[in-house]
Amino acid sequence: MKAVLPGQPEARLQAVSTGYWDGRRVIVYITGNALAILSDPETILQTIYDDDERNLDAVSFDESSGKIAACADATVRVYRPLSRGDDGGSPKWALQTSFEIDHGPTTTTLSWGSSEELLVGRCSLWLYDTTSTPASCHWQEGLASPAKAANLSYDSSYIASVGHHDRLVKVWRRLNFGSEEVHFEFGYLPHPRAVTSIQWRQPFHVEQTIENVLYTFCVDNIVRVWTGADGSGCQSLRLWGEVDLAAALRNEDEPGRQNLRWAFILGQRDLASATERAVQERGADDQEKEDVALQYLLSIANRDTEICVIFDGRGGMSSWALENVSSKSRGVKNVDNVAYVKSRDFDFLGTSTDEPHVEILSYCNKNAGNLHMLFHHFDGKVEVFQSSVADFLDPTTHAKTRMMPRATWSGHSAPVKKIVRNFSGRAAVSRTEKGESIVWRHAAGPLRTRLLRHNVIPEERHIHRICLIRGGRFVVFLHHESISVWDCTLPTHTLLADCKYDVPGKPLCVLVLPRERAEDDSVAHIATVTSEQQGIVWELHLPLDNNNDNATKARANGRESCLRELCTFQLDDAGDLAYVLPVDPAGSPPVISGFLDVFARDVAVSYTYGGRVEFWTARVGRERSTVEWLSTSSMETGVLEPALVSGSTMKKAALVNKSRSELTIWDIRGARLEYKQDFENHNTVQDLDWTSTPDSQSILAVGFPYRIILLSQMRFDYLNKGPAWAPIREISTRDFTPHPIGDSTWLSDGNLVIGAGNQLFLYDRAFETTDRLVSSARVPHRKDGTRDLFAVVQRLNGPLPIFHPQFLGQCILSGKHVLVRRILLALNHTLKYHVEGDVIDDYLGLDLAEFYMSGTASTAVNGNDPSYLVSQMSLDDNDEVFTEDIAMAICEKLQRITVPQLSGHEQIQLLDIVECAGVVEKQRRSMDENGARFMLFFRQHALRKGRTNEIHMSWREINWAYHSTSQDILTDFVSRQYHGTILWEKARESGIFMWLTDETAVKTQFEIVARNEYAKSEMKNPVDCSLFYLALRKKTVLQGLWRMASWNKEQVATQRLLANNFADAKWRTAALKNAYALLSKRRFEYAAAFFLLADHLQDAVNVCLNQIKDLQLAIAITRVYEGDNGPTLRRLLENEVLAIAAQEGNRWLASWAFWMLKRRDMAVRALITPVYTLLETPASPDNLKAKLFLTDDPALVVLYSQLRQTTLQTLRGASKVMPRTEWEFVLHNARLYDRMGCDLLGLDLVRNWEFLRRTPSTTLDLGGEIDPRKLLRRRGSLVVQDLPVSPVAPGDMKTGGHAVKPPPSVFEEPDANSLLDSFGF
Repeated sequence: MKAVLPGQPEARLQAVSTGYWDGRRVIVYITGNALAILSDPETILQTIYDDDERNLDAVSFDESSGKIAACADATVRVYRPLSRGDDGGSPKWALQTSFEIDHGPTTTTLSWGSSEELLVGRCSLWLYDTTSTPASCHWQEGLASPAKAANLSYDSSYIASVGHHDRLVKVWRRLNFGSEEVHFEFGYLPHPRAVTSIQWRQPFHVEQTIENVLYTFCVDNIVRVWTGADGSGCQSLRLWGEVDLAAALRNEDEPGRQNLRWAFILGQRDLASATERAVQERGADDQEKEDVALQYLLSIANRDTEICVIFDGRGGMSSWALENVSSKSRGVKNVDNVAYVKSRDFDFLGTSTDEPHVEILSYCNKNAGNLHMLFHHFDGKVEVFQSSVADFLDPTTHAKTRMMPRATWSGHSAPVKKIVRNFSGRAAVSRTEKGESIVWRHAAGPLRTRLLRHNVIPEERHIHRICLIRGGRFVVFLHHESISVWDCTLPTHTLLADCKYDVPGKPLCVLVLPRERAEDDSVAHIATVTSEQQGIVWELHLPLDNNNDNATKARANGRESCLRELCTFQLDDAGDLAYVLPVDPAGSPPVISGFLDVFARDVAVSYTYGGRVEFWTARVGRERSTVEWLSTSSMETGVLEPALVSGSTMKKAALVNKSRSELTIWDIRGARLEYKQDFENHNTVQDLDWTSTPDSQSILAVGFPYRIILLSQMRFDYLNKGPAWAPIREISTRDFTPHPIGDSTWLSDGNLVIGAGNQLFLYDRAFETTDRLVSSARVPHRKDGTRDLFAVVQRLNGPLPIFHPQFLGQCILSGKHVLVRRILLALNHTLKYHVEGDVIDDYLGLDLAEFYMSGTASTAVNGNDPSYLVSQMSLDDNDEVFTEDIAMAICEKLQRITVPQLSGHEQIQLLDIVECAGVVEKQRRSMDENGARFMLFFRQHALRKGRTNEIHMSWREINWAYHSTSQDILTDFVSRQYHGTILWEKARESGIFMWLTDETAVKTQFEIVARNEYAKSEMKNPVDCSLFYLALRKKTVLQGLWRMASWNKEQVATQRLLANNFADAKWRTAALKNAYALLSKRRFEYAAAFFLLADHLQDAVNVCLNQIKDLQLAIAITRVYEGDNGPTLRRLLENEVLAIAAQEGNRWLASWAFWMLKRRDMAVRALITPVYTLLETPASPDNLKAKLFLTDDPALVVLYSQLRQTTLQTLRGASKVMPRTEWEFVLHNARLYDRMGCDLLGLDLVRNWEFLRRTPSTTLDLGGEIDPRKLLRRRGSLVVQDLPVSPVAPGDMKTGGHAVKPPPSVFEEPDANSLLDSFGF
């Protein structure tokens, strides 16, 4: 935590109390109905809130026991320390007892004595013993007039009390100790005028018994010192000496002014500790001048001396030493002037003209701490200064250590409800339930980040919404029927304008609209939007001093002229508005362009009850008195009646559901869900706030009642399906306050301010972390062990080094195999000569042009400008080609060397990728690119299987293998990977029956699986393989296997059944009955086998889908049982597979299914457009999975560009894609690459993408359609003709056609493998 504002101190004489207890300083003050307990100016130990709503009147701290007494009206409460903080935590206090005293017109006073005795004064004096619970009253005495102050001496032997405006101090002397009844006798100390305050001298140690000395401060500007009297006369104390405060500080400048003086006594104990510290500090550089001041200070401190320090509040300070104060000496000779100093440091009144009430306390910690002074201003703040006592009393020095400001304690006097920032984050306004609003200025400095109270605006009316303009110099309040503007340029605020309004609906927000011209800051436009989609714009002329004529004119014309209603407007297509909010500023600062387009700065984010989120920008036309609104992006999120929404200028939106338990984060521009987290019901989300790092990476603060979690965006990770957001820091306020958080907001430079109760806590970017995510990311930390929030977020985002596994994986997917080999050779070269502590270059010395230039261009670039490393690399290239041995060498080095840019997990993944690349390199010559992609990721999947929970290869990898021309090599590779025994589980994992295109190969592999399933157990159970053999229609093989299973009790019955002829309807029925019986026994696979025996393929498929929940098994048995052109497979693909694809948003699965259905045009379109748009099934609004960012994948664009030019059907499908859709798809994927940290690949994509040529509509062919071959920019003869040449080409059906297409009359497509081979694909 950087700073704490512990609450506004009450304007009471006993509002602040301090003491040194148990080896630590404790400062307590009252704020509203709370106690703030601090240990030093910046450290808060605890806040105690009373159940009582009444404000506290007084507080007192007992140094010997550590107890705290506080009172609210007639109730006195005593708190005792629970723990001393020995276990490393801070001490905590809890209520010990409370008691009532008589009511009265004045406030109560409290004072502690010895042995935990508490004196309470009001209309009477009560002496309580608090050692017992409840506290017992020893003594009570009525007073003639209510006490203003009543102080018990430190040894409890005297009480001094004085009434309001009283010139007689009543001194009570205690006559007996220890017995039940306590007796006092009293006398008077007469003063010429009213006494303002009294205090007893502090002992050097808490246990020490000293002669009691009383100081009285009187209106006649004289401090009188009273000591014990000799003899046993009635007069208990007598005058020892006095200090004339007015004479001590003469105001020559202003003789006419009344001489107000402030004085405090610097006790002997504090003086000794402070002097000891000064000697330590000065000991290093002992110059003679400084020595003189120090020697003098030492001579004073060594004699039994107290110092009376006097201020005039305007820069003058005088100090007087009171030596040997005791009954034996008289003070005439013993009062010496120590110093008279005139310095701006002592001007604590500042510019204020009225003379406010200021109470001054001083303390110095025993373990040689510096002198601290607390100035309690009754206008609601306590200023804490630290001082070196030698400089403080030295008139000749100009040292900065004379009065160093340490902190200003302020805040609210009631719980904070709302905090609103201005756009730059340099100012904020916080308000309470009761309408008290405080404007804060935020000054971020390298040493101290402060939140300074600038104005307190008392607003009686209900405040509906607030906004700040022009750096917090003006505050706008929206009330129910009026809008008011306050000028807060000066510390004294003025109401600038007030204007009534009338608009249908409930006002939802107050927005600051963008300026018309960037340089014109004297005019502001404020808007509100209501629930009825109506709105008003006001024009506000600000009295800014940069244009003095306008300023004076505006002030002269009064309140009406500077605020006027400019126009009303209607947001027609905004929908059923639930809320409209200003957008949180994030990213780069906005540029005022004056254009109304999607690049203009967003002003507001709206959301409807149906969950539609929309970003808006606006432009004001002053000449025509109009405002234009434009929706810059919108999205249906499907989150119904969201309880909270927050949007940032980066087009990110966070939504919380109706029950406030589930948070979702959306990228509205990309129309995708990026994060979903259910915090369960005991964690209700209360607040959402956005900010970003300087390079535009978003951070979201999610507020709960007692903690705030900071979520950072992460790189997209499609290979590991990692999360796109992660919590990186948790801030809890429970250690400091029991009050729930009211609101929080970001200020500039990553500072977060939290309002809880009366207090504000300011957190900066530095934090200590034990978080696994942050430590595993190897984020560098500072010298003090803390980490920088922005540095952590930048580490989790931004461009990846080119040897990062994600970058290499994406390079492989986009077909840059040559580049991957170059990177791995460069990595080998770098690691070969790596010495520990060396920096590894993110780009390994490669020329960046290689990543986005086509082959010829990049060599030319390199040729013209060969840097040393590039030429060095090319030399290596000539000698060295990437082989499996080099891959092994790199792996070996990676096991020894820690790469600083990678986390441990990422380095393991890099090892995997390098090893896989080596394995694939061996097969490179005989394999196409799609095969290489599958092989590499399959091998990687096998290596990572133990570490991740992925059960089978993703549909992306299945697509690569499906479109590969070297499937025989892949089949062989998969078989070897499983050591030649492919069981169904392994077959499903590799997806082999999804990607094999040759029907014969499918059956061959299926039979191998059947054999392996039979032989997998030692018993060799025919039940395990029944489904497989019956799918292959090999009943006889199954019969043979049953013959050998003599151990199986089902053998005889099964053999008898299988011996029958199932072409006969009777035996089919018997098989069906068996199937249903097996279903009831939950033997699902065996039941499916009997359905096949009864020739009920569809029922077997249903069992696979609904009971076994295995989609691949359903597809595999269908392909084997009735081939690839059967009706069951078509139904399965259309009704099940495509439905699942639409539901999950899985474009890979949809493309595969359409290709299987021979709808290749749709297969191409499915890659580029959301699946549900191609089907008749509408998208279900509550299905968030289909909107998740993982449904996107930049590899889609790779497959799309590859497939669209293979056949005429795919070309026709591509021609149905609108150019704008394709353009947006490419840009969208470039943005995905950027978010993944693969910026170079995104640049390559937008630089080298080839759009289809759109020909004029005159060249029609093939039944009135455009000849798709004309769309290509290369020779069309390489395209396979697979369109039926019939004049009636089937229309573009939404789903795959249900009618079987007639066989083509001209061209019969041969087997895909042989054909594509002959064309070199």
